[in-house]
Amino acid sequence: MTVGVYDGVHRGHQRVVGRAVAIARERGLRGVVVTFEPHPDEVVRPGSHPHRLTSLRRRAELLAGLGADEIDVVEFSFGLSRSTPDEFVQNVLAERLRAAVVVVGEGFVFGHNAAGDVETLRRLGDKYDFEVEAVPRLDAVSATSIRELLVAGDVAAAGAQLGRPHRVEGVVVRGYQRGRQLGFPTANVETPQYTAIPADGVYAGWLECVPVANLPTLYEGERWPAAISVGTNPTFEGVPRTVEAYALDRDDLELYGAHVAVEFAARLRGNTRFDSIEALIAQIHDDVEATRRLTS
Repeated sequence: MTVGVYDGVHRGHQRVVGRAVAIARERGLRGVVVTFEPHPDEVVRPGSHPHRLTSLRRRAELLAGLGADEIDVVEFSFGLSRSTPDEFVQNVLAERLRAAVVVVGEGFVFGHNAAGDVETLRRLGDKYDFEVEAVPRLDAVSATSIRELLVAGDVAAAGAQLGRPHRVEGVVVRGYQRGRQLGFPTANVETPQYTAIPADGVYAGWLECVPVANLPTLYEGERWPAAISVGTNPTFEGVPRTVEAYALDRDDLELYGAHVAVEFAARLRGNTRFDSIEALIAQIHDDVEATRRLTS
């Protein structure tokens, strides 16, 4: 088993989970990933609300895709945050999960005030009869680094650390329909609070319909290259910040109420206020062609 927040399931996380799954297969054990909800920072530092790289559902999906047999979601409460390293190991790893082998990253810390580290875990493994393996960290790859890259709009570098394009998900809601009036109908995506949304700008990427809770969805499995706008549409004043995606060459999609994923491949430009609708339309044509080149 392995334990961590695993927000983003980035390349560093993938190495740790992959090693845990490999050991499980070698020994005929179940490969279990322990993760936490809510994010520990929200409990330890109330009001901090780190922006989420993945929802809990998406996190579980990615972890299962790495071969995990079970995802165990532990409620991260104030009481749990006050646990000593010994209490955490006894209550969660030993008694709740009966761990045989625990795989963590070499920078792993746990317990109240991060009092425990890998060596602490090894000592407690001897006490509670499990082995410990530490996987070397992947330099310069972290959830914090990825969030910083997204704030800067560098989705390509964020995707390189994630090992896949950064994705935001949400429900398509009715917007101002200005894109349709301009000839480029967009899906206006309402994302959950504290989603890690890239900086305002125009991006190339993809739009995909994804099922939730195993419910069938229209266009399920379809994925379209998309020009994506994040921001307030400065040409039209007074618009709240939105994520909108135009599926290239598709003006026939009926997406209201659908759960969709928007994936970011590259940043095309920042947001600009245009002096005329004609100038805006001309720029959108350029954005569409740039998207076509980058996603083909």
